[in-house]
Amino acid sequence: MEPTALQRAIEAAGGTKALSRKIGISSQAISQWQECPPLRVLGVEEASGISRHELRPDLYPIASDTAPAPLAASAA
Repeated sequence: MEPTALQRAIEAAGGTKALSRKIGISSQAISQWQECPPLRVLGVEEASGISRHELRPDLYPIASDTAPAPLAASAA
C-alpha cells in the first residue's frame, strides 16, 4: 500500500518528533492524525516540503477553474 501524503510528510520532516518540533506541537498529537488538520497544513508543508495540494486536496485543489475570474479593466 502506498503511503499517504501525511505519512510522506512525516518521513520527509525526519519523523514524528522532528515534525512536531518544527511545527510546535506534541508528537502525540501528530500520532493521532488521520489526515492533516486544516490549521496545520501550511506548517506541515513548510516543514516537510509536501505540498498543501497533496496534504489536503479538499481544501487546496489544483484545478485552475476554482480561481476567481480576473477583474475587468475599467474604462477610462
